[in-house]
Amino acid sequence: MTNPTALAFGYPRSKIAETDHWLILVRPKQPTFGSLVLVCKEAAQAFSDVSPAAFADLQVAVAGIERLLKAAVDYEKINYLMLMMVDRDVHFHVIPRYAGTREHAGMSFPDAGWPAAPALSTAVELSPETVEQLAERLAEAWVRA
Repeated sequence: MTNPTALAFGYPRSKIAETDHWLILVRPKQPTFGSLVLVCKEAAQAFSDVSPAAFADLQVAVAGIERLLKAAVDYEKINYLMLMMVDRDVHFHVIPRYAGTREHAGMSFPDAGWPAAPALSTAVELSPETVEQLAERLAEAWVRA
């Protein structure tokens, strides 16, 4: 069964890819273009509760994310934020970082926090349709990467 955190971030419509233990989703609120959510599929609400198999599989998920986002966004740095204040299941907010702006679907995505901490409050909110379209585009790129 899918956990509430994945559902809160639009799963299954926001799904880009998955590994044995992790879901890779488009983040509906984009502080930078290509922001994702990496959600553990296990019933874990503390990082220490994640199984050894999921920890090992995290490397597979992260390597795929970084290949994908380098090609799609050309980030300069990448931030993995484990906040878990509202959505309690183990997950990371994946924020590609860059100087300047990226464009997609007629929208501009500045990295308002560059070069400091990401400015999560200035995120561009995507419509459900745009989330799904971006997820489909990135899913195709994931397969090719």
